[in-house]
Amino acid sequence: MVEIKTAGEIDAMAAAGRITAQALAAAREAASVGVTLLELDAVAAEVISAAGASALFLNYRPATAPIPFPGVACISVNDAVVHGIPNGYRLRDGDLVSIDCGARLDGWCGDSAISFTVGQGSSEDQALIDATDEALARGIAAAQPGNRLGDIGAAIGQYARGLGYGMLADHGGHGIGREMHEGPDVPNEGRAGKGFRLRPGLVIAIEPMLIADGTDDYRHDADGWTLRTVSGARAAHSEHTVAITEDGPVIMTR
Repeated sequence: MVEIKTAGEIDAMAAAGRITAQALAAAREAASVGVTLLELDAVAAEVISAAGASALFLNYRPATAPIPFPGVACISVNDAVVHGIPNGYRLRDGDLVSIDCGARLDGWCGDSAISFTVGQGSSEDQALIDATDEALARGIAAAQPGNRLGDIGAAIGQYARGLGYGMLADHGGHGIGREMHEGPDVPNEGRAGKGFRLRPGLVIAIEPMLIADGTDDYRHDADGWTLRTVSGARAAHSEHTVAITEDGPVIMTR
């Protein structure tokens, strides 16, 4: 079901979005060579808890998951695209890290993701991250009232494909509100002018996931959560929660 939010509800979601952004910023600041993924997860958990919010991802279990998600943040490294479970892996010089995190405050959700390199990252990895961020920016710019979901997908997909990057198959963004995943599905590829019409009060998470070598396929790790590129190529993930307003898109998780 697609739910249209009131101005007051959007303000409440923005508060959850700010906490999400703060948790991501703190985890990124803490990321350095030798730090474990569990330590980064603990940093995000502390920020969320100190703000009086709850961790959106912790114990989340969709029907397809073998176990509830055991972390506060999804932390994916190198060829892991999304949904990485925080563990004892110690970050190495040059690792490409994607962190996806969410917070719930007063019943409302925020969801966002960032990618970055640790230590001396390669120029190729930075180009991939920059392209993922730009694809997100283009998707957000297309999220104008009166436009359609296909306009968002076209803006993201045409840009990413034009640079030769792959895009994680069968995955995209989603509506968000009282639950992390609500309608509508938000594609990372599409036809301009097609699909659900965007209207003020709709809140969505837009999240391109780009793969360096132009492939789209993925495989599941044994943990049942982590999605990795089949080719072993590196990937990046960028996401914001965005409200559609009369004046255009408003980023809730900046």
